[in-house]
Amino acid sequence: MSALRTIKNNAASPARLMAFEILQRMEESSAFASVLLATRAEELEPNDRGLCHELVMGVLRHRLWLDRLIAHYANREPERLDVAVRIALRLGLYQLRFLSRVPPSAAVNESVKLVRVARLRSADSLVNAVLRRATREPEFNPLLALSDPIERIAVETSHPAWLIQRWTRAFGIDEAAAFARANNLNPGIAFRIVRNRASESEVIQSLGAAGISISPSPLSAGAWRAERSSNLLRQLALEGIVYTQDEASQLVAHVLGAKEGERILDVCAAPGSKSTHIADLTNDRAFIVSGDLHVHRLRTLSSIAGTQQLSSISAVNFDALNGLPFAEASFDRVLVDAPCTGTGTLQRNPEIRWRISPADIEDLSARQICILLHASRMVKPGGRLVYSTCSVESEENEEVVKKFFEETTGFERLTLPVRPSLISASGAARIWPHKDGADGFFIAGFERRP
Repeated sequence: MSALRTIKNNAASPARLMAFEILQRMEESSAFASVLLATRAEELEPNDRGLCHELVMGVLRHRLWLDRLIAHYANREPERLDVAVRIALRLGLYQLRFLSRVPPSAAVNESVKLVRVARLRSADSLVNAVLRRATREPEFNPLLALSDPIERIAVETSHPAWLIQRWTRAFGIDEAAAFARANNLNPGIAFRIVRNRASESEVIQSLGAAGISISPSPLSAGAWRAERSSNLLRQLALEGIVYTQDEASQLVAHVLGAKEGERILDVCAAPGSKSTHIADLTNDRAFIVSGDLHVHRLRTLSSIAGTQQLSSISAVNFDALNGLPFAEASFDRVLVDAPCTGTGTLQRNPEIRWRISPADIEDLSARQICILLHASRMVKPGGRLVYSTCSVESEENEEVVKKFFEETTGFERLTLPVRPSLISASGAARIWPHKDGADGFFIAGFERRP
């Protein structure tokens, strides 16, 4: 056998190798899987790209379940293994349990190659033995030994038990379980057509001619759902003709209800989804100030606005926690899409469930009310203030609104222009992945008395 052929036979497949590298990077940093996958997508052929995405997201969504399998088949806790070995085993077990089209031998052999890539040849035999035992014992189910209902849901859906417990207290165990199960589904593809760039009817016609099935969103006007991604959709997005944005996120700009000629402040604007949507809905004829703490994120916002050929947006760097650099009562509409835990986006960002803690929720809640109070001072009499998060935690939502009314005067609740079924008992809108097929979102609106 030639040296070249030997190297080729010992190399892991491109898709698995990249998935392995991305998962390692995520263990070492706070990077998001979606960003890493998008950044490195062009390094792979289309088929490999799809497999890599499936492996990364699958391992993140089923991590706890996979670790229970590792503990059983390896007779040791996963935390005692080197990170690279643990990731290689998760990848192998995910393929064995969830990807029926992958031959078991390929799942085993490719995972062994991955630990060799990590220069852990001493772990070859361990990975090989664990995965071969898994092929011999495919019926093992870690749920069978669990009697506590919270722990069963946590392991079944691969969420930290403390999250399942708090959701059970807040929403009931059936609702918590349904939400957690939905978090492990692939999110839908939603987008809007940038009216500033193209005729909606022409874009719809082009997509239909290309065999791309789309349907209007039942949640948000102007939002569309696609059955699958496609090269045409990706190309239209690169050209700024369509913009990929979840339906619940799109609903926020409609609640804000900005009009041509008005002064708009988007307090936590980057990376620009809502600012550019507001600009497009106002035919690029409003005066929009889009602020953010991070300069590099504002550059992204400006780039997106440029691609969509929107000129009504001014990007401004400020720290909203320390107040806002504008005269009070100087904006007709103010949006606070607050920094949050993102627990409503676990379909897209499954790693969040492993990164947040109860302390994070408490800290963010304090920041959110501070930002909202600063933003409220910018609203003109008769103007509108909208508060939104992509979190499902009441501390970041209803409790922030409650504190807002306790600490300020002159505002009344806005009757939200959304589907009645989305309105919660508090008068805010609640959107859920398992009920509405969109990201988990909270939207509350206020009007300042004249």
